[in-house]
Amino acid sequence: MGELAISNLTSPMTLFFALGLLAAFVRSDLTIPEAVAKGLAIYLMLAIGFKGGAGVAAHGVGLTLLVAILAGIVISVILPLIAFSLLNATTRLSRVDAAAVAACYGSISIVTFLAATEVLDTAGIAYEGYMVAIAAVMETPPIMIALWLARNVGDGPRLDGTMMREVLFNGSIVVLVGSFAIGLITGAKGLELISPFIIHPFEGILCLFLLDMGLVAGRGMREGRNLSTPVLLFGIYMPLIGAAIGFGIAQLSGLSAGGVALMTTLAASGSYIAVPAAMRIALPEAKPSISLALTLGVTFPFNLAIGIPLYVHAASLLH
Repeated sequence: MGELAISNLTSPMTLFFALGLLAAFVRSDLTIPEAVAKGLAIYLMLAIGFKGGAGVAAHGVGLTLLVAILAGIVISVILPLIAFSLLNATTRLSRVDAAAVAACYGSISIVTFLAATEVLDTAGIAYEGYMVAIAAVMETPPIMIALWLARNVGDGPRLDGTMMREVLFNGSIVVLVGSFAIGLITGAKGLELISPFIIHPFEGILCLFLLDMGLVAGRGMREGRNLSTPVLLFGIYMPLIGAAIGFGIAQLSGLSAGGVALMTTLAASGSYIAVPAAMRIALPEAKPSISLALTLGVTFPFNLAIGIPLYVHAASLLH
């Protein structure tokens, strides 16, 4: 596991994220234009979705896929409930802020997922191509749970058409699910046709995206308020709790070692794209700086440096 951790820490992706953190802490004027950052995110989700769909087309849809999707839904319902209870017991966050943070930790980080797939590919560990479908399924249940948890605040959030549209047709979900469907339809032939676009440039674009994520995370940590010690500690121990639950459920789902490692990673990650966007509509009084500083500034680097190597090693041991 030590070699895997060192390899992950010294990978170009991790080092570019660290460069972004450093630039933010020294108050460099380095910036990635917002439009470019969004374009990079769309590219990454399109690439991983398409490759996942093509992987399913190559292996076929079976009972294991359906069981794995159900497992992902169960995880994404359990985790926000646990996260909310822990935040209420250990921090002084308001009910709304605790619900918003809990939603982030019940959902997933697609970039953390991508980093885990790169580690598995480097280590030569196979995994199921349909894991991206599980990632897409795990995006929305925590948002609904957060609204239910925050119901006692004021008049409570309403499940109106605007909020439902934001949840169900969020850009990240549309790109992930849509590109997955296109990959499923076109299969290996489609993958071969656009491989110069979604395979060869992938690692380089991921590095550029992580540089931007490092800048965002560093600025959030530098300027973040309401980030008491108990709140910051939550960003470290909650991923381990999620990983333990995800690991146990993944083992019961019949996944391969790589599949178990990826489901564990999904359970351990925290959303900083889909959930914060939905929370702006559903819970506008929640402070986004708290969830972004935790998921991007604490949990994301923790998973890159320690979590992913640990999850991969544990999955490999039991297989």
